[in-house]
Amino acid sequence: MAFTGSSLRIQGDDNLGSMLVGTVMRKVKSRTWKKQRYFKLQEDCMTIWYKSKKAGKPHSTFSVGDLEGVREGHQSEVLLSLADEFPPDRCFTLVFRGRRGNLDLVADSADEARSWVRGTRKLMESLESMGERERLDQWIGDWFKKADKNKDGRMNFKETQDLLRMMNVDMNEQHCHSLFTMADRSQTGTLLDEEFVLFYKMLTKRDDVMRVFQDFSGDGQKLSAADLEDFLREEQLEAEDAAAHAARIIETYEPSDAAKQLNAMTFDGFLMYLGSAEGSIQDPRWRGLFQDLDQPLCHYFISSSHNTYLMEDQLRGQSSVEGYIRALTRGCRCVEVDCWDGPNGEPIVYHGHTFTSKILFRDVVQAVDKYAFKASDYPVILSIENHCSVEQQRTMAQHLNHILGDALLRSPLEGKGLTGLPSPEELKGKILLKAKKIGGLEERVGGLTEDPLTGEVSDEDEAAEIDDEHSHRETFRRKTKHKGVGWTDARNVSGQTKSKQRLSKELSDCVVYCKSVHFSGFKHSRLHQKFYEVSSFTESKARKQLRDAGGEFVLHNSRQLSRVYPSGFRTDSSNFSPQEMWNAGCQIVALNFQTAGEAMDLNDGLFRQNGGCGYILKPSFMRQPGGGFNPEAPQNRDSYLPQVLHIQVISGQQLPKVNIKEGSIVDPLVRVEIHGVPLDQGKQETRYIENNGFNPVWYDTLRFTIHTPELALVRFVVEDYDKTSRNDFVGQYTLPFCSLQQGYRHIHLLSRDGTRIPPASLFVHVRITELA
Repeated sequence: MAFTGSSLRIQGDDNLGSMLVGTVMRKVKSRTWKKQRYFKLQEDCMTIWYKSKKAGKPHSTFSVGDLEGVREGHQSEVLLSLADEFPPDRCFTLVFRGRRGNLDLVADSADEARSWVRGTRKLMESLESMGERERLDQWIGDWFKKADKNKDGRMNFKETQDLLRMMNVDMNEQHCHSLFTMADRSQTGTLLDEEFVLFYKMLTKRDDVMRVFQDFSGDGQKLSAADLEDFLREEQLEAEDAAAHAARIIETYEPSDAAKQLNAMTFDGFLMYLGSAEGSIQDPRWRGLFQDLDQPLCHYFISSSHNTYLMEDQLRGQSSVEGYIRALTRGCRCVEVDCWDGPNGEPIVYHGHTFTSKILFRDVVQAVDKYAFKASDYPVILSIENHCSVEQQRTMAQHLNHILGDALLRSPLEGKGLTGLPSPEELKGKILLKAKKIGGLEERVGGLTEDPLTGEVSDEDEAAEIDDEHSHRETFRRKTKHKGVGWTDARNVSGQTKSKQRLSKELSDCVVYCKSVHFSGFKHSRLHQKFYEVSSFTESKARKQLRDAGGEFVLHNSRQLSRVYPSGFRTDSSNFSPQEMWNAGCQIVALNFQTAGEAMDLNDGLFRQNGGCGYILKPSFMRQPGGGFNPEAPQNRDSYLPQVLHIQVISGQQLPKVNIKEGSIVDPLVRVEIHGVPLDQGKQETRYIENNGFNPVWYDTLRFTIHTPELALVRFVVEDYDKTSRNDFVGQYTLPFCSLQQGYRHIHLLSRDGTRIPPASLFVHVRITELA
């Protein structure tokens, strides 16, 4: 067989042998929903198949590539709720990428659970270590198995035609038959798997890449080391040590030993290089940890989540600690916790005044303790929305201190005094509380002895904003009552918002560098606000400040932390564009991580760089008190140097099918969007290619002027054109403008959930010039 690369690596593994035989396990969704299912690893060692024991029930499958991780024991809310029924050594959770729900399983024995946990992890590691060529072989093999309807290990012409439609190819029957005949070297009228690989290679012949290859090849057959150096210098603009670079590329990507001995590269090697991470549109150096992390916290954009506990909408959605786990493992560094009085003296977390489900504050803190530093060592901020009584605030403080221990920052860092905010580097491994506070840091540093049990603070910050929005919601609820939308009448706050809130000293003492305060204007802030005080803005209020005094907002954010959060009217958990808030230097721009779409694409695009650590250093002109930058007039700043981005969209490869109708083929178009300061906002599209999602070719050139490159993000979107209705989303990729690699580059597309959809990609040529 041609498709056994992964199988060869895992022969003789007892755990995988057990998985190949299959196991009956319980799939659990709640205390009352526990169903037996037969789980089995397929022969390809990449697909897990499961089926109900009931006759007539359909089976389901998922790929090992869909999995993000495996958790042993009671590491989900469902399994925790069943802890009294099933011991932890029989329980495990399969965690899927993106926003797909987890799979909680209970085996009949600890040995069976251990086999599945270890075996699945080995398969995931095997997949992760695959090269691009192996991944492609795996992908081809998957399609072969799907199309081989009678499972005889051969493909007849009818099956091949059906497969092409499945793969988004609308091919002339005569041309298809010609390729089929050339590949049928055994002359049996069918294709064996090796012959199918040959058929696929003919089908995917990259004329676009061949043109580039031949432009630089001295003999049209290979690239000598000198040819490759010329290509790196002239097209990829990688002139630095081009000779050594060319030698390394040949050694890394050239599959032919004979070519390597000649210090040359064949077309196959050239194609592998262009399809690798090194040949992708984003500079690999930007993906690692490369920025200075020794500056004050207010000098960074911080990956931030809103209503982190919610898995769905803000009216009736499920609250879950899983929301915190997912956000933190994606590198989010600021999560929100809405706290309310709960039964039995235990504070609860949910979206107040709504029908969302409730979870224990204690469970949230335990999840934060376990997952805070899985993806990043840099500090996590807990943004506390406090609606609790003094008694339950004391319970909150007890849980924070007991569960988080030394990770919770309880006092200013030694030697920092009151000179300013510490840096992410200085706060590594620490969890900070952002909440209201009695008094300030001065009292603690000054050693004042006054020790009140409670104190009053003005009822400001987000809690008051939320209550204010709730009164507006009540009006909205009455207007939409006929649609079945509503809120509980737990508290009618219209006109009754308290001006003061009682705060426990124990909870107040947990707040150090992130004291929540009301924003009273830029002048007031400049004269009176302390460096450790944080103001929160609804998106509409932040937008107004930006519109009225953009330059002052940037200046404010060079000294202070600001948090911006979505409007309470976004009951569907939709998001605003974070870009306009980043333009003002706002650091904590909180988004609903559970909602896919453009806003989260931008967030992922910004924070994918710098090792995914969750902290991105703001441009220098936004960090300097006298920077004078106004996002509404970027041309007025010092060092203003606009640039022109030229993108030639050349081709697409193996775009996924999005319309489930049989026989439907994608009509792809590519839209390139610039997100940045208002002057830079723009989008342009290629024409659409009819009935070809497999290897569409455009050669369309798009041009953009970028006035503030340091803040710009570039988003590539592929859509299925429809002249009668809205285009369907196919895939996207977003990255900072400054991380673009020039020359011929591939863009490896992501799904709506932000996960890879190999081998779908775009092939483009990028050139950046200064504005004449």
